[in-house]
Amino acid sequence: MSQTITVECVSPGLSAEAIGTVVTLPTFRRPEHLLSTLYSLAAQEGAPPFAVVVMENDAEGRAGLEAARSMFEKGGIAGLVIVAHERGNCSAYNAGWTTALEHFPAMRDLLVIDDDEIAAPDWVARMLATAETLGVDVVGAPQVPRFEPGARSRYERHPVFVPHYAATGRVPILYSSGNVLIRRRVLEAMGAPFLDTAFNFIGGGDADFYSRCRERGFTFGWCAEAPVFETVPARRTEFSWLNARGLRNGAISAIIERRRGGRQGTPRRLAKSLGLLAASPWRSLRLALGTGSATIGLYHCQVAVGRLLAEFGRVNEQYRQAERN
Repeated sequence: MSQTITVECVSPGLSAEAIGTVVTLPTFRRPEHLLSTLYSLAAQEGAPPFAVVVMENDAEGRAGLEAARSMFEKGGIAGLVIVAHERGNCSAYNAGWTTALEHFPAMRDLLVIDDDEIAAPDWVARMLATAETLGVDVVGAPQVPRFEPGARSRYERHPVFVPHYAATGRVPILYSSGNVLIRRRVLEAMGAPFLDTAFNFIGGGDADFYSRCRERGFTFGWCAEAPVFETVPARRTEFSWLNARGLRNGAISAIIERRRGGRQGTPRRLAKSLGLLAASPWRSLRLALGTGSATIGLYHCQVAVGRLLAEFGRVNEQYRQAERN
């Protein structure tokens, strides 16, 4: 086990050799919601035996570890809790995925859920069934927003809250790791570290990972019937947050394209960015008219501007201060 990972808690009688499915769950200073997520996993129906790996990413405070400890030690859920000592979203995922591979030799499928999400009762069963039915290597599913009191729920049609796909089936690629199944063979082929830690505080490490997976020939699917329900605090419906997320999404797309295309792809990438910027006012107008919201409509302009800002090294680290995210 890496020095950046420590196992703090293991459920009694855990038979790691018999576990074929592992759910990884990163957490950072959301102890109460973490417990809600764990309760939703403990209540899964129709799923084969599975284990949960909780990745505490606050090595100093450890509120998530302490909240989850009793549930694991009393056998309320099978699995273990680790501390991922290196801060950052990608580092937490890397720690959990590495732990799952090392501790569960019979694992075939790894699932991911975040600590601000609640799984539907048949989430695990549907994700596994869809992976088999579609015959794909990675399966994504919806993250359905649940707005907290005080949040502006009128923004539920904003692109940052709308799932990327509507119907179950094969898809060209995925973008989020908040609700996903990954086959063991993918992790073994890609190798650790799976997510590039350069994306630790800006996000996008998952999208970069999927881009590299597609280059290696791995395939993707979507399961519309396996949602998780994501709690959306009021601050995420404020204009400042929505604007920052739009700019960030644009920056991430440019960064990933730069990494895939290298210097030879610079003229093409810049031309695409300028083209998107020129088209963004009309795309934003159409989105605004379709949703009845000028704020939502601005998204395409924000993405286009974010792409250009990234060319000059201007990228918003939206995850640096978690309490503001």
